[in-house]
Amino acid sequence: MSFFQVNENCNGCLACVQNCPASALDYKDQGNRRKILHNMSLCARCGNCWRVCPQKAVQFHHLLSGQWQEVATMELMRCVVCGEALYTTDFGDKLAVRLERSIDPLCPAHRKSQPLKVWGKIFATPSPQDKEVTQ
Repeated sequence: MSFFQVNENCNGCLACVQNCPASALDYKDQGNRRKILHNMSLCARCGNCWRVCPQKAVQFHHLLSGQWQEVATMELMRCVVCGEALYTTDFGDKLAVRLERSIDPLCPAHRKSQPLKVWGKIFATPSPQDKEVTQ
């Protein structure tokens, strides 16, 4: 679907083309036909085309309420505890390579409990130095 649309009132007068401050509108005459062209990447959505059209042919509301287009689909990595979506698996794989270690897929809430487990292991297992001090 084109975001720039005109209705049957368009008579090809080129008022919209001539008054577009972003040069997002153009036209092409080929044989006995005139085509009005619109470049969405240049369009500033200023509404000038809509304001200057003497025929009220420009349907500007399509430029303001464009639809979402799906551009990519990726697999998600979820927290192993609660299932919250964290990041894509591709992102996780690349991050693990950069960090040169595996990454536990944990959300911020469950990642906070990890240091407690580490401290628990440290204090639960006496180190060799602790054994020498107690003897």
